[in-house]
Amino acid sequence: MSKFHVLIPAAGTGSRMGSELPKQYLPLLGKPLVHHALSLFAAASRISAVHVVISPDDDLWAQYSVDFGAKVFVHWLGGATRAATVLNGLEAIAGQVEPDDWILVHDAARPGLSHAMLERLLDALQDDAVGGLLAIPLADTLKRADAAQRVASTEPRDGLWQAQTPQMFRYQLLKQALQQSGGAPTDEAQAVEALGFSPKLVPGELRNLKITYPQDLQLAQAILLADAREQKIP
Repeated sequence: MSKFHVLIPAAGTGSRMGSELPKQYLPLLGKPLVHHALSLFAAASRISAVHVVISPDDDLWAQYSVDFGAKVFVHWLGGATRAATVLNGLEAIAGQVEPDDWILVHDAARPGLSHAMLERLLDALQDDAVGGLLAIPLADTLKRADAAQRVASTEPRDGLWQAQTPQMFRYQLLKQALQQSGGAPTDEAQAVEALGFSPKLVPGELRNLKITYPQDLQLAQAILLADAREQKIP
């Protein structure tokens, strides 16, 4: 039976946050962002291993990380782009996975993934021929801006979804897709699409937001605090 492995690219700098601290280490409820992703996967019984790929010159991991046990592995192999970091990670674990094992690539800066969403993704894709990703249908009207930041046009949103993570594909397919991607695909699904495949969209949730701007941290904190309060209710 194919196993489930998680790969978390965490080699970026998070320049849009306007912080000197790399985004994956920004504090959220007293712990770095990457901690929240790791804790969920480390506790998930269906996940066989979790691989974190960080920058070769990362000197913060030892300071901010928490020991999650033998399931979590760290690789100092981050590349110049997300795609390069993920591919480096895939190559590093080649001897630990089978070609048909599933790889779940998840953003280090998505602390709101829930166990229910993870289970939904695994159940929906474990027998799928291609794989897929969590995503949510776009609800807001889309405006295309011109060079002066004025509205150039209104874009139809019918059939449009906002991609989230995890993005889940077989090891061999994902590795081939990234090797042949040429440029720098913005996510793993785009690389797989370039091979002619159609990844499946699995409904995610708004809470699974990616921390990109400072105000996103406040929203994520509110979500996690609400979770904590619910867990205390008998």
